[in-house]
Amino acid sequence: MEAPQAGKDFSFQEKVKIFSNDYLKCCNYLISAAPSRYTYTKKFYTKLIASSQLLEDLLDFHGAKNNRQWFYYRELSAAVRHLSSAAYSQKHIFNRFPFYHIENSAEFLEEGEKTHVFLLQTLQKLAPAILDEATRLDIPVPDEPFTVADFPRVSTSQILEADIDSQESSPNHQSILKVANEFISIAKAVENIGVRGRQESAELLSLVPTRVNEVKIRRIEMVIHNLQSSFDSYVVFGGYNQEDEDLKRLRGHISVVLHLLEISGRLLHFYERHLRDLPFKNEYKKVRDKMAALVNPDKLLDRTVNYGLLEASRFLIKGKGLADQILNQYLERDSITVGVPQDLGFHARPSLMVAKVVQHYGGKVEMLVGEDRFDASSVLDLQWAGGKLKKEKLEQVVFTGDRRALQDLKVLASVNYGEDRMGKGIALPKELDYLR
Repeated sequence: MEAPQAGKDFSFQEKVKIFSNDYLKCCNYLISAAPSRYTYTKKFYTKLIASSQLLEDLLDFHGAKNNRQWFYYRELSAAVRHLSSAAYSQKHIFNRFPFYHIENSAEFLEEGEKTHVFLLQTLQKLAPAILDEATRLDIPVPDEPFTVADFPRVSTSQILEADIDSQESSPNHQSILKVANEFISIAKAVENIGVRGRQESAELLSLVPTRVNEVKIRRIEMVIHNLQSSFDSYVVFGGYNQEDEDLKRLRGHISVVLHLLEISGRLLHFYERHLRDLPFKNEYKKVRDKMAALVNPDKLLDRTVNYGLLEASRFLIKGKGLADQILNQYLERDSITVGVPQDLGFHARPSLMVAKVVQHYGGKVEMLVGEDRFDASSVLDLQWAGGKLKKEKLEQVVFTGDRRALQDLKVLASVNYGEDRMGKGIALPKELDYLR
């Protein structure tokens, strides 16, 4: 293909040829290169993502979504972009998994391999259709092919020496507590991500998009991404030669969840936008049917839910237990003595307020009544303790555990746990806004 001339005012047809060049070379590569660990690498998927996105942008700018001649070519480029982005994230999981320090992972890696095979085989199925459509549109297919040498793997047998002393930047305990607590909160908030065990084909169709959809998963992905950024900025700083194995494992759980959600978000977008059987206009429906013949909707949903979302849910649950351990390892402990709620004691409202404070910070806090210890994050335990306090006519109680929670409990106790002596709610101090 001739090199473009600087400053020339290209026509749409000329620009399509330019923007299709690397994209079509990738398609030829998909047809000719046998699958192996050396052929379909992150570098290949990066080239495929970039070239398909640029082409899709060009076609969208010129109105291809509303043009019978160009709509199918445009939809094919969108399919390639989303599927190759998902494949890139899966390759990243493969490459980085040994550094995640996650145990008992054989079944997970096997499911990941199945997912990558599905994505690659689908891309290989799309490639001939793309070349045929390019020929129909009078877009020349490049003669010079890409080769395996153009796409080397990221990994080598060498690892650079870790010669920056980890003592130069020891992690801040408060930052560790904050990240661990946020992970626990996220895991609780998105428990199961709407997925409870493996789903059969009919169940998948009822699940997506009613209970599981791109918007929901993208929102969770953004929260996890922010958590990973906080970890890297405030816990490990620039290096990652930490001696604390639990911190390494928590970082691994955060990362693998993030990349699984990336895969799921891409595939959900593609399914909801391009594969769902909706009452489209005739031309759109014809193209949708062509796409469904190339990209199996049932298999795509299976990999999205029964791999991406199910495994993300499992890692969130496992990571929550790990974050609990880290939280209680690093938190600063203290004890306070405060008054019992006046007149009515620890009935429903004060017990709920105390439990919410403890749950907000996530660290362990106990209420001590004589020789007995009660879990201060449990409303039921607190009410049980309240009965004991009332029976023994005690006017003060001891809380012990996470210093952060104790500071807020002291503030809460100073306003009689958020109620007057008749049990009616009152305004809370600004420090306790999160209880409102």
